[in-house]
Amino acid sequence: MTTANPTTVLITVTGRDKPGVTSVLFAALVRHGADILDVEQVVLHGRLVLGVLVAEQHDPEQLQEAVEQAMATVGVHVEVEIGVEDGNPVDQQSTHAVVVLGQPVTARSFSEVARRLAEVNVNIDAIRRVADYPVTGLELQVTAEDTGQEADEQLTSTMAELAAHSGIDVAVERTGLVRKAKRLVVFDVDSTLIQGEVVEMLAAKAGCEQQVREVTEAAMRGELDFEQSLRQRVALLEGLPASVLDEVADELELTPGARTTVRTLHRLGFHTGVVSGGFTQIIQRLVDDLGLDFSAANELEVVDGKLTGRVVGEIVDRPGKARALRRFAEQHGVPRAQCVAVGDGANDIDMLSAAGLGVAFNAKAALREVADTSLSHPFLDAVLFVLGVTRAEIEAADAEDGVLRRVPLEA
Repeated sequence: MTTANPTTVLITVTGRDKPGVTSVLFAALVRHGADILDVEQVVLHGRLVLGVLVAEQHDPEQLQEAVEQAMATVGVHVEVEIGVEDGNPVDQQSTHAVVVLGQPVTARSFSEVARRLAEVNVNIDAIRRVADYPVTGLELQVTAEDTGQEADEQLTSTMAELAAHSGIDVAVERTGLVRKAKRLVVFDVDSTLIQGEVVEMLAAKAGCEQQVREVTEAAMRGELDFEQSLRQRVALLEGLPASVLDEVADELELTPGARTTVRTLHRLGFHTGVVSGGFTQIIQRLVDDLGLDFSAANELEVVDGKLTGRVVGEIVDRPGKARALRRFAEQHGVPRAQCVAVGDGANDIDMLSAAGLGVAFNAKAALREVADTSLSHPFLDAVLFVLGVTRAEIEAADAEDGVLRRVPLEA
C-alpha cells in the first residue's frame, strides 16, 4: 500500500540505555524506507528517552508493527503515534535560556520557577543539568510568546524577584549567537576575584582597619563618592613602608572557583582581565599569577620607601571602570555586546551597564538592581554556568590537562 502523501509518525523509545538500541530501531526504519524528520535523545542516569519523527511513504501501520517487534528484541518500551504534526520546524528555536543555580535546588524552588514562567506565558522547551558542583545548575531552554523589550524586562524582573526570596539564583539570557559570542570578561577584584578588600588589608598593617572598613562600606553602598572615599582611605596609610605591598600581595586569597573560571575562559579563547579600584602594585601579582590579558587599577605614591597617603595618575573610579572596559574591548576588537563584566559594588554599576552581560556577584543592592543577573553563592565558576559552559565540560578539560580536583565543600 502506498499513500498519496507521506504520513508523519512519532516513535518514542524508553528503557534502560544499552548499546544497540538506536541501531536496531534505525535498521527497522531503513527496511521501510522512512525519511527522518527529527531525532532527539536523552540519557538520564542510565535511562534512555529516544524520540524519532519520520515520514512514512507506504504503510504506517506496518511500520508500527515492525518497530514494536524490533524494540522487543532489545528489551525496551516503544510508543508509536501515527499522523503527528511536525510542529517543530528546524528554524524554530527557544527564545531564552534560564539558568537556575542552588545549593541545593529544592523541588519547591524549581516548582516556583516553572509556575512563574507559566504566569508570563513562557513555555519550557528543554531542561538539562549543567552543574552538580559546587552548586546544582539547571539550564532551561524556554520560549516566550512575546519577545519585545518590555516582555524581556518582565521575564528578567520576574525571575530576579523569585531569586531574591527563594535561596536560588536565576539568570536569564537571550539564546542564539548573541549568547554564544561572548569573547571578553572583566572582573572587579576586591570581594569578586579575591576574598576581602585590599585597602582594608593595608589598613590592618597601619592599625586603622575599622576606620577604613566604614568608609569602604559606605562607598560600596553608593552613599559616598568613590574618589573621595579612596583618597580618605589612602590618606590613613601614610607612612607605611612600601614592603607591606608585597606582604599583602602574598596574603591574597582567590575566591573559590576563580582559578577554574579564568583557566576555562582562556581555553575558550576569551580575553580576561581586571578593572579595580585597588592598587596596581598589588593587582599586578594577581595578573601575572592568573595570566590575565589586561588590568587597570590605582597607583599608590611611594617616596623614600614609604607610602605618602596619596594616589597618582587617573583615578579608577565608577566611570573610570566603564572607560577601562570600553578601552580593553576596543584594543581586543571585541564589540561591547560580546563583553561580560562581573562585580560586587556600586562603583561597578557603570562597568556592568557598559557590558553586554553584567553579573552582580554577591553584590550590594545598588548593583543588583542594574545587573543583568545576580549570583549569591560564593563560587565564581557559577559565571561559567551562566555562559552555558557545563561542569562536565570543565572537568573533562581539567582531566586532560591533569589538573582535575574537587575541593570538599564546607557543610
